[in-house]
Amino acid sequence: MATHEYNPTQFFVIFVAIVQGAQGAGQFFSFAPDIAQATAATNRILSIREEVRNRVVDDGKPLAPSKSKTGAKVEFRGVTFKYPTRDTPIYRNLNLSVESGQFVAFVGPSGCGKTTVISLLERFYDPLSGTISFNDQDIRSIEMSSYRRALSLVAQEPKLFDGTIRDNLILGLEPAEFTEETITQACKDAEIHDFIISLPDGYATSLGINTQTSLSGGQKQRLCLARALLRNPSLLLLDEATSSLDSQSEKLVQAAIERLVGQRSMTVIAVAHRLATIQKADVIFVFGESEVGRGSRILERGTHSDLLRRRGAYWQMCQEQALDR
Repeated sequence: MATHEYNPTQFFVIFVAIVQGAQGAGQFFSFAPDIAQATAATNRILSIREEVRNRVVDDGKPLAPSKSKTGAKVEFRGVTFKYPTRDTPIYRNLNLSVESGQFVAFVGPSGCGKTTVISLLERFYDPLSGTISFNDQDIRSIEMSSYRRALSLVAQEPKLFDGTIRDNLILGLEPAEFTEETITQACKDAEIHDFIISLPDGYATSLGINTQTSLSGGQKQRLCLARALLRNPSLLLLDEATSSLDSQSEKLVQAAIERLVGQRSMTVIAVAHRLATIQKADVIFVFGESEVGRGSRILERGTHSDLLRRRGAYWQMCQEQALDR
């Protein structure tokens, strides 16, 4: 500028451009770690998709229509399973059978593999050996999407999304798979219909970004149960669906589950921590540790009253929970 090669206006234009350019470059490079993490996450997602595709056998066929109107028959035969990150197997030679229309419960201490059974049934994992059959079909021979449409899962932590109550209920369904009547009936079965219609906008009520605070834990869990029932599953999986609820909400959800069980229109498998919620189960499987390094096994099986008379592991668990109260 001293030699008059450019005037003050040109100087400041160039100066500001350089400063802003440096700021922009700094901001861009500050996102470099996030970009690297996003790239790694994308690669993991793509690898999982490829892994799932490879797990399904080439001749996988759609699930055959069930001949039973009372739910699915499930059987584990000689199942051995180990998580990839662990050295010790969860099960070795696990055998259990669930008849069509039964209400079955899995109980036991934390880490004994109860939820793993749910994960195997959902085909989040495949067993290392043995077979899992669904209506006498090996689940690995069934087309994945067809198989999972026959299942519904209600997890311990309810998952709801931005949108209306109706949007959350029909999430993932095709228009031909539901009617307004079936939506209403599913909510009645889940003991949530009366609450919904008491809202100013009813089923059109928007949950919004405050979903986690606009509904109580019991209300969210009953909405998730209604969403599961709307799919008319052959097998309903309940993974500690009442463990995080207060006593009043637990009673409402439990009443809804018992009402469904009484209809015998589906097979229900429940993983339970609170033993009071599964006393009416047709069969209770008590899981526990076997020999060191051999994983978990089924210690006892039977009805609530049968297991109490044996005064074994289940009886001991009931005593411990009674003392905790």
